[in-house]
Amino acid sequence: MARTVYVLNGPNLNLLGTREPETYGHARLADVERLCVETAARYGLEADCRQSNSEGELIDFIHEAHGRQAAGIIINAGGYSHTSIALHDALTAVKIPTVEVHVSNIYAREEFRHHSFIARAAFASLCGFGIDGYRLAISGLAARIGATAKA
Repeated sequence: MARTVYVLNGPNLNLLGTREPETYGHARLADVERLCVETAARYGLEADCRQSNSEGELIDFIHEAHGRQAAGIIINAGGYSHTSIALHDALTAVKIPTVEVHVSNIYAREEFRHHSFIARAAFASLCGFGIDGYRLAISGLAARIGATAKA
């Protein structure tokens, strides 16, 4: 079974902890990545964490995940979630189990955030759990692919 889970973070997520902490909290991207690595390890999986402010680079990461036969993708595409048909198409093309994550509750925010192109390409979406949404996403992905928690 494939063991690698790509954790992809989009634009402005490199500013976690300093950008609008009232919305996104005080945790930094390094905290997210540590949480993902630790959670994935509980299921015998490896988290390959990446961040880019570039839509094209995120698409390249998705294609790479396909080429390396990744077990799954956890993606927080940030603002691209609401605008990027190209990211949707890349995720749909590779057919890798995908979970969409948002740190904030996008439905409690501006109306333009209520639609996600990424959600249509994912088997699940999580929002509003803060960075704990990443842990929940990995746990859900693990269940989907049949990976069980190690004792």
